[in-house]
Amino acid sequence: MTTTGIWPLIPYADKKAGIRFLVEAFGFEETLIVPGDNGEIVHAELRWPHGGGIMLGTCDPESPFAQQKGSASNYVVTDDIDALYERALAAGAESVYAPHDQDYGSRDFVVRDPEGNLWSFGTYAGS
Repeated sequence: MTTTGIWPLIPYADKKAGIRFLVEAFGFEETLIVPGDNGEIVHAELRWPHGGGIMLGTCDPESPFAQQKGSASNYVVTDDIDALYERALAAGAESVYAPHDQDYGSRDFVVRDPEGNLWSFGTYAGS
């Protein structure tokens, strides 16, 4: 399994709904969910099947790690752009732009999740 030393923190006001969306829409895999005393999620990690992962951040203004809802923008590498785009739309993602070929050889699309975060998916894996 490929690992990464970078774990982007994606803000969600409703972490439970965010996790459900990320799993259903994109195929992230739940790897660690830590509930707090009040039943709210205090920490969550999701793995990307092709390597790497994300953590869910907070929008709680009381937290020193708080981020503004919908402030994240992410690029994720995958090889099945068209099917993933349709899956994301079926799960409630809003299309920013449909799959298309880039001049540099990648096939990409961009969607917005229900909390406003941008998700770009493409075949370009870097050089």
